[in-house]
Amino acid sequence: MSAQPAQKVPVPRVEFHETWIPLSRWCKANSLAEPNRLAAAPLPTYGLTTSSGSLVLRGGSRIANWNGMELRLGFAPQIIDNQIFVHELDLNKTIQPLLVSGTVFPAKTNRVIVIDPGHGGEDAGAKSILGNRYEKEFTLDWARRLATLLTAKSWQVYLTRANDSELALSNRVTVAEQRKADLFVSLHFNSAAPDNEQAGLETYCLTPTGMPSNLIRGFEDDLRLTFPNNSFDGQNLQLACGVHRALLRVNGNHDRGVRRARFPGVLRNQQRPAILIEGGYLSNPREARLISDPGYRQKLAQAVANGIEELAAAPEIAAKTDDSVQRAEVAPEAFSGAGQRAVAR
Repeated sequence: MSAQPAQKVPVPRVEFHETWIPLSRWCKANSLAEPNRLAAAPLPTYGLTTSSGSLVLRGGSRIANWNGMELRLGFAPQIIDNQIFVHELDLNKTIQPLLVSGTVFPAKTNRVIVIDPGHGGEDAGAKSILGNRYEKEFTLDWARRLATLLTAKSWQVYLTRANDSELALSNRVTVAEQRKADLFVSLHFNSAAPDNEQAGLETYCLTPTGMPSNLIRGFEDDLRLTFPNNSFDGQNLQLACGVHRALLRVNGNHDRGVRRARFPGVLRNQQRPAILIEGGYLSNPREARLISDPGYRQKLAQAVANGIEELAAAPEIAAKTDDSVQRAEVAPEAFSGAGQRAVAR
């Protein structure tokens, strides 16, 4: 008797509507200084400075800058009546988490992190342009080095794989569940082969419900889907930005941005803050040469450890709810447009 196919469990969906809010009104409601107009061309550009950092937004562009690094928005801000309007979801899920002073991570001892070296076994990942070496080798070495550094800082560290073995994405999530991890970090390297020009660092977290992803890689991007990890949208972004900033100091500031995506299955069902790092392009000769150097991978590991430690050391604050954002609706027609414990060696 043939086995019955497993029934597909429906993913919860949330209906939403577009809401655009004048940034100046939102700043006033949140006791922030008025945004400054920095430039009129080629795109209207506005800056917002707080005690937490500086944000630059451009009308018509999803590319923003937070403390000098690239940050991808869900929606391009709109210019209406010479004012910049920002989508409510970007205010709630992107800007608000970055402007808070401190972190929404709980202060605790015995902190647990699961590090996920991407790929493994028959799933070799990207091939280096420089020879017969693959992503799976480099991610495992990077993970081991990071584990040693965090263990020395009193973290309990587990790896989803400690050797060249293949592991399903669902099993990588299970490892974090079994170990009751506080954080999950998946390590990868990128490829754009046969294009050998693309280069730089990308850091991903899960796309919030209702927001379009910055990258889909051919997968369906249903804005209505809600996943377990969406409960950590703000913390995900804080973790991504903290680690991304630290890595830019190592890679020469080759910045492709903090981005959001739904396709990484290793993130969707995480019930903790979780990010995926693409540490450079194995299809780019310069970056492939760096990635093949153990000394450079040690620098990458140190940067990730520094970013995590800096975030964990920040003072804890209460998370601000979405209801705190002041709303102003504008009709769309108003504008165009198997875990193993890591041991220090």
